[in-house]
Amino acid sequence: MNIIVIGGGKVGYYLAKTLLEHGHYPTIIEQSKATCNFIANDLDIPIICGDGTSIETLEAANIKGSDALISVTGKDENNLISCQLAKKMFDVRKTIAKVNNPKNAQVMKQLGVDIVISSTNNIVHLLEREVDTSMIKQLVSISHGEASICEVNLPDNYALNGKKLHEIKLPNMCVVISINRDGSIIIPRGDTELKSKDTIMLMIKNDTTHDIKRLLKIEN
Repeated sequence: MNIIVIGGGKVGYYLAKTLLEHGHYPTIIEQSKATCNFIANDLDIPIICGDGTSIETLEAANIKGSDALISVTGKDENNLISCQLAKKMFDVRKTIAKVNNPKNAQVMKQLGVDIVISSTNNIVHLLEREVDTSMIKQLVSISHGEASICEVNLPDNYALNGKKLHEIKLPNMCVVISINRDGSIIIPRGDTELKSKDTIMLMIKNDTTHDIKRLLKIEN
């Protein structure tokens, strides 16, 4: 996914680094030139030195081609404005704002921010579950949110068409529950083949989502 991160402080820096490690394409917007230089020397990603509440700066960050915007500055009002601009001006699918004052969380939601979070520890996993749902759809959250039952729709001309499950080597924390093929349910075994247009039911631990997409070759 192409993701704009507004705020290049510790939170924004480590968030962008983690997103990069997960195979996403972050762009950072940061006002401090010194911070921009530090990040540019450490991470091979686009850095825009500017104000994340400015339309011109957002356009310079290629917001029109972005899947999500995450604003993690130290000012709640700036995080709100950035998310509102992304949503209303540029039709960004998902906006996420870090809230520094928990009292502002409800207001932000009412004003259109999709996800408001006061702790940044789970931003990446929230993003992957909430934004990138065109291929993996979470149906039920289980074990206090640690795992999920998900549905995967395999595309036409699927890259692994005819591949057997035992050949794919999915993570240990992933179980293929069933396969729906042309309206018929298949209880899979290791030698069961995947076919284009199959609908697969999985039980997964949420922190394996990215690995599963990569191994199943269903990344957008």
